[in-house]
Amino acid sequence: MNTVPNIAVIGGGSWATAIVKMLTENLNKVHWYMRSIYAIEHLKKHDHNPNYLSDIEFDINQLQLSNDINEIVSAADILIFAIPSAFLKSELDNLSVSLKDKIVFSAIKGIVPESSLIVGEHFNKFYDIEFENIGVITGPCHAEEVALERLSYLTIACSDEEKAKMLAGFLSSDYIKTKTSDDIVGTEYAAVLKNIYAIAAGIAHGLGYGDNFQSVLMSNAIREMKKFIKKVHKMKRNINDSAYLGDLLVTGYSVFSRNRMFGNMIGKGYTVKSAQMEMSMIAEGYYATDSAYKINKERKAKTPIINAVYAILYEGKNPKKTFKKLADKLD
Repeated sequence: MNTVPNIAVIGGGSWATAIVKMLTENLNKVHWYMRSIYAIEHLKKHDHNPNYLSDIEFDINQLQLSNDINEIVSAADILIFAIPSAFLKSELDNLSVSLKDKIVFSAIKGIVPESSLIVGEHFNKFYDIEFENIGVITGPCHAEEVALERLSYLTIACSDEEKAKMLAGFLSSDYIKTKTSDDIVGTEYAAVLKNIYAIAAGIAHGLGYGDNFQSVLMSNAIREMKKFIKKVHKMKRNINDSAYLGDLLVTGYSVFSRNRMFGNMIGKGYTVKSAQMEMSMIAEGYYATDSAYKINKERKAKTPIINAVYAILYEGKNPKKTFKKLADKLD
C-alpha cells in the first residue's frame, strides 16, 4: 500500500475517541463511525465528543463522520474496531458491504459472546478475512491518559509485520510510543484476561484487602495468564512484556480502570446488576469471565482467580468467603 490508506474507526466510546485523536496527529482525514447521530451533530458543532473524553478538541475538517456503518466501511482500507465485544455482532449485522478485502485491527478487549471467540478469530471465521489482514491494538494504555497526552505505550500485533509497522506509525506521536508483535492470539487473550484480573483486584479492594495481598494477587494473575494463553496458543513469548504484564498492571491498579471499579463495587456489596446500572461504561471483564471460564473447561489450565471471579459474578457466591478460599490457593 504505497499511498496513505483510508483509515476508519468503528465506535463512539472513550477508546474509539482516543484512537481517533492519535490518528489525527498523523493523518489529514480519519473516517469515524458513531451510532449516535446526536454525538455526530455535537462533534460537528462543538468539536468534541459529548459523551466520552470531552476534553479532546478535534479539527472537524479532519473527520469524516457518519452513523451509517456501510458508508464508513466502504470508504476505508483499514478498519479499527473499538466497540464493546458484547455489541460487536449486532453492529456487524448491519453490514451489507463485504469485509473480505479490508485490513481489520481490533482494539476490543473482549471475547464475542455469540461465538466464544476472540475478535480476530471471529472475523476470520465469519467474515472470511485472512489472518494476515487481522491485527490487534493493545496497551498498556488508558484512553483517559491519551486525552491528557500523558506518555503511553501501545503494542500493535499482526502476523504481517509490515501492516503492524504501518499502523504503529499512524498511531505514534510525542506522547504515544508503539512497538509491534507477531503474537496476535496471545496479545488478544492477554487483553481479555487482564480485565478479569482487574475485577479480582477491585473485589479485593472492596473487601478491604490491602496492597500486600493485591501484589500477591497480581503476581499470581500473570502466572495464571501465562498458563491460560499457553493452552490456547503455544508459541515463544515473554509474558513480562508490556503487552501482557504491563497491561495487566495498569488495568489492575489504575483509578481509570472500569473493571477494577466494577469489582470494587462487587466487593463492597453491590449486586452484579446494580453495579452495572451504576456504571456509565461497560466493564468488559464481566463478559470475559464467562467466556474464559467456559473456554478453560476444555483447555484445563489452572485458573483459581478466574474461577473465583466466575463463582462470584455468575454463581452468586459470597465474595468474602470466595476470596478467603482464594487467598489460601495463592503463593
